[in-house]
Amino acid sequence: MNFRERLQAWRYNLVPDHLVGEILTKRWTDNAIPFLALVATLGVFGSIIPGFFKPVSLQESTRQLGEFSLVVIGMTVVMLGGGIDLSVGSIFALSCFSAVYVFFILEQSVWLALVAALATGLVFGAINGYLVGYLRLRAFLTTLVTFIFGRALFDILVSTYAADVQLSQASSDVLDFIGDGTFWGLSVSVWLAIILAVVTHIALTRSRPGWHVLAVGGSRRSAHNAGIRVRRTVFMTYVFSGFCCSIGGFLIACRLSGAGPGTGLNLEIMALTAAVVGGVSLGGGRGSVVKGLMGAIIVLTMTNGLIRLGYGTGTNQMVLGILLAVAVTIDIRWLKNRHKVLNEVYVAPVYLKMGETQSAAPGSGTPYELDNRLSEAEHIGLGELEGPEDVILDRDDHLYCGTRHGEIVRFFAPDYRRSEVFAHIGGFPLGLAFDRQGNLISCVGAMGLYSVSPEREVERLSAETARSWTSIVDDARLRDPNDCDIAPDGRIYFTDSTKRYDAHDWALDSIENRATGRLLVYDPKDGSTRTLLDGYRYTNGVCVAHDGKSLFFAESWACRVHRYWLEGPKAGTAECVIRDMPGYPDNINRASDGNYWMAWLGMRTPSFDLSLRHPDMRKRMTRRLPQDEWLFPNINTGGVVKFNEKGGIVETLGDLSGTAHPMVTSMREHKGFLFVGGILNNRIGRYRIDGADPNWTSPASYCGAKP
Repeated sequence: MNFRERLQAWRYNLVPDHLVGEILTKRWTDNAIPFLALVATLGVFGSIIPGFFKPVSLQESTRQLGEFSLVVIGMTVVMLGGGIDLSVGSIFALSCFSAVYVFFILEQSVWLALVAALATGLVFGAINGYLVGYLRLRAFLTTLVTFIFGRALFDILVSTYAADVQLSQASSDVLDFIGDGTFWGLSVSVWLAIILAVVTHIALTRSRPGWHVLAVGGSRRSAHNAGIRVRRTVFMTYVFSGFCCSIGGFLIACRLSGAGPGTGLNLEIMALTAAVVGGVSLGGGRGSVVKGLMGAIIVLTMTNGLIRLGYGTGTNQMVLGILLAVAVTIDIRWLKNRHKVLNEVYVAPVYLKMGETQSAAPGSGTPYELDNRLSEAEHIGLGELEGPEDVILDRDDHLYCGTRHGEIVRFFAPDYRRSEVFAHIGGFPLGLAFDRQGNLISCVGAMGLYSVSPEREVERLSAETARSWTSIVDDARLRDPNDCDIAPDGRIYFTDSTKRYDAHDWALDSIENRATGRLLVYDPKDGSTRTLLDGYRYTNGVCVAHDGKSLFFAESWACRVHRYWLEGPKAGTAECVIRDMPGYPDNINRASDGNYWMAWLGMRTPSFDLSLRHPDMRKRMTRRLPQDEWLFPNINTGGVVKFNEKGGIVETLGDLSGTAHPMVTSMREHKGFLFVGGILNNRIGRYRIDGADPNWTSPASYCGAKP
């Protein structure tokens, strides 16, 4: 490698893979705008207002921020659920009055005043939730009516009981501490806002009810079809909003020891502006509590800053209106067009220099030399299938394969002319394996690891693994589960080819060529999934060795095969057994003679190998050319390779004519025949193997299945 190549390798591999996902994905772009706005707001007002960051000034501002943040948290949850709540100001004011009435007029305890405030907020929240969630009325109009009614009721109550509150002699040290006291330098309202924000964030991101809220906000119809109780979920978001407003109302009642005509005035506009400015989408399903809090700080800093600069209420309202209009415009336009922007910048190629390889061309005389024997294979299901990526046979010699329509199709022995849909899973069923109980295990692209019982019951085994400790992005989700095999102890070993792309974009990973593939294991005893190895260029086929003490797995874009040891002194380590092949390896399976079959999904070309050493060229290509003009690896012509335990090449088969099975992603030996599948094919091939054991069956080759 010369100096220029070393410089390119350093430049393009400097950014770790997990950071690329954070820098270039929607999450980073969605967070960047509110964060930059927050920094700019604090910087501008902090520089032009003397003493803006002094402790005395911050202490009073943070009290208001705590109360305001509680309301914003409630508004955020409602918006994440696809709704809007314009009544938060009225609920806030009525809850404040309830607390004031119970404490100052009825002269009851502070805690009873808190109960009264909570009851007020929950009742109004439940009314909104029932009207919007169960009666399915328009959220905007419904909460607008609630706002008008609540505000009118508050004005009547305040004017009626204002004198009684002023004449009251009730007092309490607890009330004074809640309103004006501090704990570890922060006011009670700030602590409550922090606690509620943390709990709400965890609930939204780590609990089933929180996921339901986001699902309902993203698409109510899809959420309903998935079995989520949409009406109840919407109802609970408004109840929660009322709860948040009631706590805020109680806190301001403690701080001001009363309630006036200005209590909660225009709070709904401020809260809505804060949520939208923070990055919570008006369309629902996108946003977070953290974003809402960033928006709350921005809005409160602006309003207080303008007041301290001498501007009146009218200026404040005008600025809020402009800010809301700009935020809404950005939200709508970005939501509509961000996929176009992200598609242009998401692909981030890295430098890779492939090793020298031997030719597979006819007459080359190398161990990899392909012949034309696969062209003699007979066709099964010609024109009836689309994308049989993997094939497998059961104890009764029936043949199974997945299709791009999310189905697993079964062809009946002995002639395989009659077929049926064995199960509909969805996604794209890829790698297949049978366990001891006769369950068909499948890696389903973009979905996870699934099991289909002999009674055709579909069960999801795993859809995620543990998150990497060093990853900024949550990489726990399985994006492209590819192939699987079962060890003698029943554990299922499988590959997740890339953490950057879903199954339908698998070819894009070859252009980027980042090492994000991994090897995982699923333990049916406790239902756990663990990552064993990470950092490979598109992990693909996996096959447990004949003795069950190790397994082989393919690294497609690096043209290598590795061996991972399950037992012995090398347990838990991997070593490369085949490197620099002329083809891209795919599925691997056992052969009857103690060796192993391996599919080549395509062949290396000098042009693509050259492009891997020029990431700048690939980057410009993805940004300036339409995708159908990009330079992809050759995945139209492949073959089948047999290798031994030490990685030596024993035999090769191909279809040089391109008429039968030029593209191969899997093969399975069964009773003297080799069954061939291909992800771009419309058929399955059956080729008679000379000298193969006619009694050796595919199920017998599985360490986890009975012969």
